[in-house]
Amino acid sequence: MIKGLAIATVWVLDQDRAKEFYTEKLGMEVRTDMTMGEGGMRWVTVGAKDQPDVMLTLMVPGAPAMDPESAEMIKKLVSKGVMGAGVLATDDIHGDYEKLKARGVEFLQPPQERPYGTEAILRDDSGNWYSFTQERKGGLDLDQDWAC
Repeated sequence: MIKGLAIATVWVLDQDRAKEFYTEKLGMEVRTDMTMGEGGMRWVTVGAKDQPDVMLTLMVPGAPAMDPESAEMIKKLVSKGVMGAGVLATDDIHGDYEKLKARGVEFLQPPQERPYGTEAILRDDSGNWYSFTQERKGGLDLDQDWAC
């Protein structure tokens, strides 16, 4: 039976640059950085220090996962900034927003109140965007008139 999510792929344009962004700017830790086989694929994973059971693998689109035409299409979409990679959780949205901005993280949206909590939108060095969210205590506020 499935026990949960262990690794999610984030398509990046340059693994070294992405590894630096996720560790030095976002504060994640490197879990794996290895090459599989002679002339093989580089496997780079990072994760949040307090969440050892979940990792992001930073992959450049291409073989062996996909054909060259598909890889170029993914690279174009990533670089255009139209790929949403997920939600990064925090328990101090305003403080962490300021820290990340000071480290040079690009934000597309500053923290704003939403039905589910407070959310900012950030972009990684390849163009992927993330919802950076502090969950609302007590869950959704369904009595509020929200226009998301």
